Amino acid sequence: MQMGCRVSLLFFVMCIARAMSESTLLNNSIDAGWSQSYEQFLLANGVARTPPMGWNSWNHFFCNIDERTVKATADALVSTGLAALGYKYVNIDDCWAERDRDWKGNLRAKSSTFPSGIKALADYVHARGLKLGIYSDSGYTTCSKTMPGSLGHEDQDARTFAEWGVDYLKYDNCYHDGSKPQQRYSRMSSALLKAGRPILYSICEWGEEDPARWAGRFGNAWRTTGDIKDNWDSITLIADSNNVWGRFAGPGRWNDPDMLEVGNGGMSLEEYQSHFSIWAVMKAPLLIGCDIRAVRRETLHILGNKELIEINQDPLGVQARKIRSRSGLEVWAGPLSKKRLVVVLWNRSGSSAPISVGWREIGLSPFSKVIVRDVWTHSFVSKGTRFRLTAHVAPHACKVYVFTPL
Repeated sequence: MQMGCRVSLLFFVMCIARAMSESTLLNNSIDAGWSQSYEQFLLANGVARTPPMGWNSWNHFFCNIDERTVKATADALVSTGLAALGYKYVNIDDCWAERDRDWKGNLRAKSSTFPSGIKALADYVHARGLKLGIYSDSGYTTCSKTMPGSLGHEDQDARTFAEWGVDYLKYDNCYHDGSKPQQRYSRMSSALLKAGRPILYSICEWGEEDPARWAGRFGNAWRTTGDIKDNWDSITLIADSNNVWGRFAGPGRWNDPDMLEVGNGGMSLEEYQSHFSIWAVMKAPLLIGCDIRAVRRETLHILGNKELIEINQDPLGVQARKIRSRSGLEVWAGPLSKKRLVVVLWNRSGSSAPISVGWREIGLSPFSKVIVRDVWTHSFVSKGTRFRLTAHVAPHACKVYVFTPL
C-alpha cells in the first residue's frame, strides 16, 4: 500500500479512502453511541481539526521548569507574533507535580516551582488568548520518576485537569503495569470524555505498537516514533518512520513525530528549515521546543513562515508523503484544499544537487498548467509551468512549492 501511495496523487486518494474504510471497521468495534458522542466531543468544539500548534517545555528545559518560565513563554508567544500565527498551546511537560498525591489522592502542583498552582497558571495563559497543556503518564510514575502517573487515577486526574482549566494532555508510557497500551490509553480517553471540558488528548506511546492503527479511536494525536534529538540523523530517521503512517492521519487525529528542535542549536539553519518544512507538510503538531524568551531572528524566520503554517493547517488535512528517494535526493508531495498540491524537493545528501519532479509523478497531466510558488522565498517561480520542475538544492536543505492549477 505504501508503494502505491508513492506512484501518484491518485493513489493518495485511494490510500485516504482505504484509511477511512479501516477507521470505520475499527470504530464499529466500539459502542456506536459512545463513538458518536466522542467524535462530537472532539470536533464540535474545534479540538484538533487541524494539527495543534504551540510550545512544549521538554526539549529545552527538561525538568528545569517553573511557573515564571511558563508565564514568560506565554508572554513571548504573544510579543513575537507567534501566537497570532496559531501557536496557541503552552504545554508543561514532566516534573510539574509533587512526588506524592494529597490526602484525597489528588495531584498537586510542586510548591517550590509552581507555588500559585496550575489553575492560576491556566488563568494567566487564558487571559492572553492562549491554552494550557499539562503532562501525565499511563503508568505508576512519570518518566522522570519525580511525580505520580495516572494509572488507576484516570477519572480523578481527568476531573482535576478539567477543573484547573487544562486544554491539552500529553500522556506518556513509562513505568506501567505491563498491560496493553490500548487498554491504558482508552481509560484516560473515557475519563476525559466524562470530565466536561474539551481537552486535546496526545497519546505518547512512542510508536511501539503501531498506534496509528488504533489510537485514532481514543485521542487526537499519537507519537509514531521514539524521542527526537537535536541532530540531522534523528530528524531524517523520524521523518521516514512517520511517513509510513500517513494514511491514518486526518482532521481530529494526527501522526506525531515529536516536538520541534528548531532553535536549540544542534543543527544548521538549512537543516532546521528542512526539519520544519517536513513536519509542516506531514501535518505534524507544530510544538516549539526552544526558549522563546531568547529566540533569535533566524529561528523566528523559520517558525514564523506563514505560508508553511498554512500548509500545515490546511483544512483538507492530508499528510504529504515521500514519493521518490534516490541517493539522498527526495521528492515529497501531497494534496491541499482548492485542488492545490504541496511539493518538497529535499536534498539529504552532502553536496548540492539538482532535483526534478515531473508532473506524472505527482498525479498531474504533463500538459497541466500550474502556478508554482516557492514558500521559502515567498515568490512565484513561474505562471503556467508545464511538464517538469527542477531546482538546485543545497546539502541538507529543501525547497517547498505550492502548485495551483490554472
